[in-house]
Amino acid sequence: MLRFEVSLEDLLRSRFALSPALDLCLLLRSLAGHDRPLPRAWATRLRPAFERLRRETELDAALAIQAPHGGPSFVAPPPRGLNQTWADDLAMIRATPLEAARHELAITATGPSAHEPRVRAVLDSTDAVSRIAEAMDLAWHELLAVDWPQLRAICERDVVHRVGMIGEHGWATTIDSLHPSIAWRDGGLEIGHFSPVGSVPLTGDGLLLIPSVFVGNIAAHLEDPWPRTLVYRARGTAALWGDQATFPQPDALTSLVGRARARLLLALDAPASTSHLARSLAMAPGAVGDHLAIMRGAGLLVRARSGRSVLYRRTPLGEALVAGSG
Repeated sequence: MLRFEVSLEDLLRSRFALSPALDLCLLLRSLAGHDRPLPRAWATRLRPAFERLRRETELDAALAIQAPHGGPSFVAPPPRGLNQTWADDLAMIRATPLEAARHELAITATGPSAHEPRVRAVLDSTDAVSRIAEAMDLAWHELLAVDWPQLRAICERDVVHRVGMIGEHGWATTIDSLHPSIAWRDGGLEIGHFSPVGSVPLTGDGLLLIPSVFVGNIAAHLEDPWPRTLVYRARGTAALWGDQATFPQPDALTSLVGRARARLLLALDAPASTSHLARSLAMAPGAVGDHLAIMRGAGLLVRARSGRSVLYRRTPLGEALVAGSG
């Protein structure tokens, strides 16, 4: 079991962030068979481009430095916040000093693939950082960039849900909701069945919480330069992968309100903005806005401002319709 010792000051300094680079690394590891398998449809769609990139670029070198329980921080730099972009991550990767990269490579590039002549030539080169960064940039644009707006919307909605839960129920309930193996006990956050084991003090710096669509279970960063970090699976990921077993079926609801409005009503299991819904459901923002206005007029939704965003949520009537459609 891993335990984070959390003080009141740590709670005040804990925050959420998104990490495009981390999700790219997790996706690459899944495609390479080193991590949680992707759903068949996603694997079938992405694997031909993935295999071509392995043949034509230095992507195998980037894969060789992915350790079983993480990877070198220079290919997945710590994110600064919720507005983190791939361009931000790529700039930080390219700015990694060669000596710092080589120090991490010596620790992580120890598997059989790291000793293949072509891979070893990249890892030992004086331009290893730029070559690996270029391979990852190509992988981003060919494997993840098209889907990222939808995946980002899922992660952003997860954060909106968690922040609302903190305000309504507090940190302990929110922590317990992240994953069945995570629990708040006696002033600390405990993760069962996790390696490494031990107690990790946060020492007043807080905990960084990162929702991810690709993380297999729970991941953690425990060493500098990352802050102490917990990576958890974002809400809505199961629906994205096509696993509808635990989600309401929209057939009856579709007959009542139409397919587009049924999809929107079902998607609002947590408050969301028009732009988030449009990205996550691949719908035109104007059409989403029109449907939301109609459902709001019918008493199915209400809206409220949160910072710069206007968030929609279901009313009790909307909740009853969704519950009745299952």
